[in-house]
Amino acid sequence: MSRRVVITGMAAISTLGRTQEEIFTSLKAVRNTTRHMVEWESIQGLRSHLFAAIPDYQPPADFTRKQLRTMSSVSVMAVDCTREALRDAGLEGSEELHNGRCGVAYGSCSGSLKATKGCVTLLEENSTRDMNSATYIKMMGQTVPVNLSLFFGTRGRLLNSSTACTSGSMSIGLAYETILMGKQDIMITGGAETRNVVQTAVFDTLFATSTRNDAPESTPAPFDINRDGLVLGEGACTLILEELEHAKARGARIYAEIVGFGTNTDGTHITNPNAATMKEAMVEALAQAQLQPAEIDYISLHGTGTQNGDIAESEATCSVFSTPIPASTLKSYTGHTLGACGALESMVSIMMMREGWFHPNLNLAERDPRCQGLELITGTGRTMEAEYVMNNNFAFGGINTSLIFRKWSE
Repeated sequence: MSRRVVITGMAAISTLGRTQEEIFTSLKAVRNTTRHMVEWESIQGLRSHLFAAIPDYQPPADFTRKQLRTMSSVSVMAVDCTREALRDAGLEGSEELHNGRCGVAYGSCSGSLKATKGCVTLLEENSTRDMNSATYIKMMGQTVPVNLSLFFGTRGRLLNSSTACTSGSMSIGLAYETILMGKQDIMITGGAETRNVVQTAVFDTLFATSTRNDAPESTPAPFDINRDGLVLGEGACTLILEELEHAKARGARIYAEIVGFGTNTDGTHITNPNAATMKEAMVEALAQAQLQPAEIDYISLHGTGTQNGDIAESEATCSVFSTPIPASTLKSYTGHTLGACGALESMVSIMMMREGWFHPNLNLAERDPRCQGLELITGTGRTMEAEYVMNNNFAFGGINTSLIFRKWSE
């Protein structure tokens, strides 16, 4: 019997809220969460002072000093979010987390950039004064999945996906394949990213950031003719993936089924997107799901608001879907949450599929004629039934992912 993979738990920490109800209510309010970061105005050379920030996030009060010792802010948020997802799945404290059949696949763009200060001090000042026993643990690329495994005591496989903007979606795809192959029954998967001005500065040096500092509510504006770049954001999202029969045996609630995953690399340029290979990732996901393009009811677009990215994504999507499919991008609400975006956008797509309402694109006043062929949802959103939704993400390094989810009805 072929194995099937379902989602039995979901949780997020985002600028839209923490609970599924809060997030859905925020989406229906049809406004974004971009903020003008006044504290960034003093940074010389930084043009963009915009960020989608969570203003009041604090680590849970019951996290012990010992537990926090190896965690940077991104690990704290990921662990906090994952505890809620496990609770949602009915697996918090379960012995099934420790029997070797539960693994972790989780992503972030990097470890703690703050922790790297000790290394910089060593190299530039010949001093170890800013280093301690936790420096490397906090800065290493696998710091998030390692801290998740330690906190919850998992003994199965650990997969680290530090693949830039596809870190979250790649983690979900790898977790899906791991269960399909029979290597695990449960996978903790998702992505996280926390506030760091360095990441905004990186995109700023590429002239890829929005500089509408005096009008934060007007940006990002994906697919709009007057878009001027992306806005970064923070958050975490965890999905609990489970083999179908295993989930049924324990009476788990099922949100959706993953039926397709496609991923590849451009092999052409480290930052310029490639529409041809974007297309191939979508085609691969459709082939695995055994679906025709017309059977997809909604597409969650990557939609960053950059010039080249939006155009390439439009070309790729239209080359797969000859008949336009209703589509929108969550980044017009949350900003680009980097390592978290693929997971957060997957969760929101599943929520909307279950609720029968799909959010519109924000700040889309005049569509860029180079982004034609997409059926971009506007206004107050769209009420419709959907059986299959696709979530696409594309990253620096030419890394492309496409996920397909089926509404659970069995």
